[in-house]
Amino acid sequence: MSTRTDPLTVGVLGTAAIARDAVIPAVAASDHAVGAVASRDGDRAASFAATHSIPRSYGSYEALLDDDALDAVYVPLPNGLHAEWTIRAADVGLHVLCEKPLAVDAAEAREVVDHCDERGVTLMEGFMYRYHPRTERVLELVERELDDVRTVSSTFRFPLYDRPDDVRLDPDLGGGSLMDVGCYPVSLARAVLGTPDRAYAHANDTRNAGVDTELAGVLEYADGRSAQVASGFDTQLVQRYRIDATNGWVAVERAFDAPDDEPVELTYEIDGRRGVETFDPVDQYRLQVEHFADCIADGTAPLTGGAEAVANMRVIDALAESAGVVGAVDVS
Repeated sequence: MSTRTDPLTVGVLGTAAIARDAVIPAVAASDHAVGAVASRDGDRAASFAATHSIPRSYGSYEALLDDDALDAVYVPLPNGLHAEWTIRAADVGLHVLCEKPLAVDAAEAREVVDHCDERGVTLMEGFMYRYHPRTERVLELVERELDDVRTVSSTFRFPLYDRPDDVRLDPDLGGGSLMDVGCYPVSLARAVLGTPDRAYAHANDTRNAGVDTELAGVLEYADGRSAQVASGFDTQLVQRYRIDATNGWVAVERAFDAPDDEPVELTYEIDGRRGVETFDPVDQYRLQVEHFADCIADGTAPLTGGAEAVANMRVIDALAESAGVVGAVDVS
């Protein structure tokens, strides 16, 4: 197992855009390194490796898992494949940073978490926004300065242009807007208010794809608090949240996929004091990778570790079930 003074060597299962554009550059910018990449197409893997200065490439995921020089793997595969390949990586002793969501439902997520625990490997779900200093500051304001938070409203929508083979429109691969981007508003609402008691949702499939392409939901708490969450593939990009308490509010734009090359802000009004806080550019993916490596070294659970993944999936499951039955569903 790596220590804090030993850089990690990470293998990447797949050539997804998020790996190419975000996580591989984040690893390269840290003290750690990408040692190998795999694709089911050997030529594609070799070309990808050459482009990104990755030393080794493999024409199958199995071959990468046999690479003894790796300490960990990053799994950016379609949602429906996350559980299988996380389990297979754990079986050979590799730590796993898996893209969100960890699994297709809470039951599968629990199986994955238990399996990784049994194998003694660190498991982390890739909710990069939780590692941004702005998110940390928001949660600090919630904890220290906002009195009695009553509501959270959070949205993540973007235009998914017509691509018939897009995995996000494939029900067999865990597609849909709730799974792809709705998981972020759910995560944020839970970070602020905790786990809700009931969930209600309305969804629409505008592409006749068999998945939700629009979803709006309400999370209900026994004490009367609530959260509104929304996701979709059919409008222009919007990613924001607002937290309202009895003595004020905090609001954030460009909330989840924050740019790494320009400052970002949060705005607030608390006890009649209105303000704006600005945060210097940071690479939240790099911060995520560094947290992952530190947890491996220390043997501690990541902030977005297995227990968090299961808890988030429980709420996602309830929203999905509610959208199907047209009624509120207990989060159980």
